[in-house]
This record gives sequence, structure tokens and C-alpha cells, in this order.
Amino acid sequence: MPLFFDPTMVLLLPAIALAVWAQYKVKSTYAKFAQVPNTRGMTGAEVARAILADAGVSLSQDSRDGGRGQSCGIECIGGHLTDHYDPRARVLRLSEEVHDGTSIAALGIAAHEVGHAVQHAKMYGPLALRNVIYPVCSIGSTLAFPLFIIGMFLPAGLGLLAIKAAVVLFSLAVVFTVLTLPVEFDASRRAVRALASGGYLTNDELAGAKKVLRAAAMTYVAAAAMAVMELLRMVFLSQRR
Repeated sequence: MPLFFDPTMVLLLPAIALAVWAQYKVKSTYAKFAQVPNTRGMTGAEVARAILADAGVSLSQDSRDGGRGQSCGIECIGGHLTDHYDPRARVLRLSEEVHDGTSIAALGIAAHEVGHAVQHAKMYGPLALRNVIYPVCSIGSTLAFPLFIIGMFLPAGLGLLAIKAAVVLFSLAVVFTVLTLPVEFDASRRAVRALASGGYLTNDELAGAKKVLRAAAMTYVAAAAMAVMELLRMVFLSQRR
């Protein structure tokens, strides 16, 4: 019984619908506020540097020096919505449209990623835990489905063992995905607070940035919902073995 073609796929339909809606929402909301410049004319990189300074996180001019102490480097990278914080290198990587952009969307995203850098510097618990378990969870996510499918075709005893191992491995990936939610929500809260307290956006502009961040947050909610439902589906299928 192949894993990807089974009546239990109906369990995934709500999560798939949520994921499609979330992707549409984040793209349309970003596109809207990417066209609205902020009043102060600051770029995403400038705001990122300012918020880091406000939070007491020193700026590393050389990204290769980003891992020293509570410093953080900033890099401009290619791609669309590829912005992220690399906790291993302690480097904030902003896409060109965010790094050099002056839109409300650019500032909101830059501030959100700075939120992760501040979380790291302040040793925010959920982020620290997520960083620790990431290697194991990554392996679990990679091996779970192939192992599950192989288990479906192995003899009863060995097959059941493989399937149970796959469920355990994927459970680790689900834990990581769910743990991502408080990390992302907290980074957005930090971003909104920093943008407001620093006066980088007006009240009206801040409302737009919040919409961008809320839309982005829904993609993580959708990913978590998909992971949980896929795990539930695996459990159901394992009971039929």
C-alpha cells in the first residue's frame, strides 16, 4: 500500500488548503506593501543595524566574524523572500529587495529576522532548543518517508519494525516544526516592538508591517498542520500493517 496513494490522504486536505491559502496570502500581502515606501526612507539593512544596536547586539562588519560573542553580521543575498538568520554563523542574510529596499514590507521582514538574532543573543529558550535538536530532526525528516515505504514491502516483522522507526523519526521532525511556531511568533513580536519604539515606522506603516508578518506566520502554521496530519496518517497506516 503506497504511502502517497491511499484513502487516508483525505486527512491532509485541510492542511493542504491552509498551505495554499497561506502562500497566496503572504505573496499578495508582501506584493502590496512592497510598493509602499516608509516615510523615513530607511532601507531594510539600515533598520536592521539600528535595531541590533538598540538591542545591544554589536554589528560584525565582516560576516566571517559573526560568530564572536553577541555580534551579528549582515549580508545581502539573491533570491525572493530568501531572508533568514543563520544561527551557526550568527549572520543575518537579507535578500536584495529587503536589504536595499525602503518599503514597509522590507522593513517588517528585516526587523523580523533581526528578532531571531536578538533571540540568539539573549539565549531565548525555544530557539536554543530548536538549534540543538535540528541535526537529529533533519535526519528524521529525510529518512522517515523512504524507510516507511520500504517497510510496507518488507516481511511482516521486519517491515513493522521499519515502519515504527519511520514514525519515530518523523515525530522528531514534527516536534521541530511545532517548536518553530513560538520562535517565529516571538520574532515578529520583537520586530513590531522594535519598529514602534525606535520610530522607524509611523502607526499607519506599522499596521502594514504587522499584516506582512501575520501573513508570513501563517505559512509556519500551515507547515506545522501539514506535518502533524502527515504523522497522524503514518500512524493510521502503520496500524494496518
